[in-house]
Amino acid sequence: MMEWKYIKEQLITFLKDEVSKAGLNRVTVGLSGGLDSAIVAILCKEAFGENMSCVLMPSHYSSAGSIKHALEVCEKFDIEHEIIEIAPMVNAHEKFMDGDKLRIGNFSARMRMSVLYDVSARDNSLVVGTSNKSEILLGYGTIFGDIACAINPIGEMYKSDEYEFGKFLGVPDSILEKRPSADLWEGQSDEDELGYSYKQMDEVLKKLVDEGISKEELIKNGIDNELIDMITYRMKANAFKGKLPTIAKIKWS
Repeated sequence: MMEWKYIKEQLITFLKDEVSKAGLNRVTVGLSGGLDSAIVAILCKEAFGENMSCVLMPSHYSSAGSIKHALEVCEKFDIEHEIIEIAPMVNAHEKFMDGDKLRIGNFSARMRMSVLYDVSARDNSLVVGTSNKSEILLGYGTIFGDIACAINPIGEMYKSDEYEFGKFLGVPDSILEKRPSADLWEGQSDEDELGYSYKQMDEVLKKLVDEGISKEELIKNGIDNELIDMITYRMKANAFKGKLPTIAKIKWS
């Protein structure tokens, strides 16, 4: 049984310490209507009170529920917020993307992060990330988009564990009960795209990453070979997303 009270205290201390180290006292958070950003927004509200810029950034592809659920969080936890539509930004470039949903989705994620960094510059604050450990390990995110941030309080928390933490924090049921989605286009679903539920994937990730159990042992224990191969492939292929740019080493003489 997770000690969620203790974990919450650790994360709030982390947030306060890291923002203080930067010589600041304010944070900027993008709130999407999903579980990850709801958890981060609630933690930031408790850590910083009114010293928090919360931004909702719908586009013409956002689901009807995304803005509604984000507003539920703001109302329940008394979080001041602003709504900045990214549709005009996406529309300006969409004609060059040949209707490619993935490109449009990635571009939308980058426009949202551009907005967040502009708000953080306006308010002299740090951008707080909302990517969980499952997404980070699998590379399931947009580089320079939703992955970008200055600090991240939930990057060591698996998606499947967030539901229990969310209940502890008081995340509305409307968010806890809906299918995980990056909301990049209508009907988009994380688990449909990945082919497995987060519960299934996290079970394997925990064994591979945290416990160091080999693929052979996992197969012996009845874990699906295709699931293991998908996870190991994604972890290797997307590892670059979690690294700083590689800079060439030059021998000057």
